[in-house]
Amino acid sequence: MTLGLREALIGLIGLVALYILFVLLRMLHLRKPAAAVPESATDEAPPARAEAADEPPSAPAGEAESAALRDWEAVPVGLADEVLRRGLEQELAQLREEVDAMRGELAALRSDMHQELASLRASQAVSPIYGDAMQLAVSGYDAAAIAERCGIARAEADLVVALAKSQEH
Repeated sequence: MTLGLREALIGLIGLVALYILFVLLRMLHLRKPAAAVPESATDEAPPARAEAADEPPSAPAGEAESAALRDWEAVPVGLADEVLRRGLEQELAQLREEVDAMRGELAALRSDMHQELASLRASQAVSPIYGDAMQLAVSGYDAAAIAERCGIARAEADLVVALAKSQEH
């Protein structure tokens, strides 16, 4: 089963939509208030650790959480939406670049295919003796080069070149 460019683009759009949905669900999850921490957890002393002499002692767990909550509340409301929008714009730009690259590759493959098809048609239209000469003529060689390479007369090479040119148009 081969996929066309249209199906690939639809698939990419579907993947981007799923990613957007996933990010939105994560954002909604982040907006929910954190479950209250049991007081028994805040009353316990944090595990002892070796601190350097010039490090200030850390704040109690309750104060750290309230400071983090205040910092979160200080963040502008539209910041998350702005970050999401920028991320999506970057992904869209990247996808557009990839699609443009794919289009370029497809155009190159298409031109190669047309050259091969012209070569095959040219070789099928003439006698097997002149098949090599016809392929050279389709490739753009002049009559003198064809006559020298294939060991045919110059007049025959001129006829092969004329035949190749007439089949191209």
